[in-house]
Amino acid sequence: MTDTLKVTKIAESKINQVDFSNLAFGTVFTDHMFVCEYKNGKWQTPEILPYGPLQMDPSAKVFHYGQAVFEGMKAYKDDKGDVYMFRPEENFNRINKSGERLAMPAFEKDYFFDGLNTLLNLDKDWIKPGEGNSLYIRPFVIATENGVSASPSSEYKFVIICAPAQAYYSGEVRVLFADHYSRSADGGVGFAKAAGNYAAQFYPTELAKAKGYNQVVWTDANTHEYLEEAGTMNVFFRVNDTLLTAPTNDRILDGITRKSLIELAKSQGINVEVRPVKVAEIVEAAENGSLKEMFGAGTAAVISPISGFTHKEKAFDLPKMEDSFATKLKKQLTELQANRAEDPFGWRYEVPAIEV
Repeated sequence: MTDTLKVTKIAESKINQVDFSNLAFGTVFTDHMFVCEYKNGKWQTPEILPYGPLQMDPSAKVFHYGQAVFEGMKAYKDDKGDVYMFRPEENFNRINKSGERLAMPAFEKDYFFDGLNTLLNLDKDWIKPGEGNSLYIRPFVIATENGVSASPSSEYKFVIICAPAQAYYSGEVRVLFADHYSRSADGGVGFAKAAGNYAAQFYPTELAKAKGYNQVVWTDANTHEYLEEAGTMNVFFRVNDTLLTAPTNDRILDGITRKSLIELAKSQGINVEVRPVKVAEIVEAAENGSLKEMFGAGTAAVISPISGFTHKEKAFDLPKMEDSFATKLKKQLTELQANRAEDPFGWRYEVPAIEV
């Protein structure tokens, strides 16, 4: 730990009040949280505090101008009780990249990792071992300066909260290819994990759900000819035995699960093409039977298979694959993450045991 991290422990844990066999994702939180304030041009002394409400002025700029970015990470516990994270430096780099796009100050790397390591040691009993169990970690930054002048805030809060999670089962997922609304545009903030990106897609997603779909697969804003993301996840397509996914750009989030699956698939001898993917190409593949799989990729579910899609009122069902790429890659990645398999890529980060 750094000498400047201040820790205030809870008087009594609430862990015994939690039913770990019946967790709704992202609704139950651990005993502690990490908080660091940005004032007078620098980050102040970081703290770990009992989890609880934040007190903010109604004029705080996050409420008026949307300066808010976040990350999604997971921690895992193996059978020996050791705790691991998956590529956390990627999340640290990305939250700073997101913040830069919203004119927010970069966070300190030492503060981030010292705070995160200490927080996970304090709340390690909340991380349950076993397949499908994890601790979801949500770092976020919000603008806290008081006042409604339309300018970047001079004050911010960096916060990390944690929620125990179980295996994520989404069931049959059917999606709608977007041909009117857009998630992001060239020159915008689509590549950033900005809170407003998610707010803006809720309405068209609700319209799709009213028609019986689970999510929208977003297309490019200019022509709606190219497939980009699936809901809040990156998206992959298997045509025959080739795996396709769109390249990242300023419209598409540089997903950590996405880039890991690309490397993992290549290491397994799967042919992967990272290139623009046309709607017409996937529709044609569905029509001639060469489209074998579609799946979303992200932190929460790792991989979410898609059973069918609709484009311009024409629906397509995908075949049920016994030996699917989705099943194979998800198993390999989750076993690597939870220290049940070798890690030839060096992605796994062991959280050092700290006496707090």
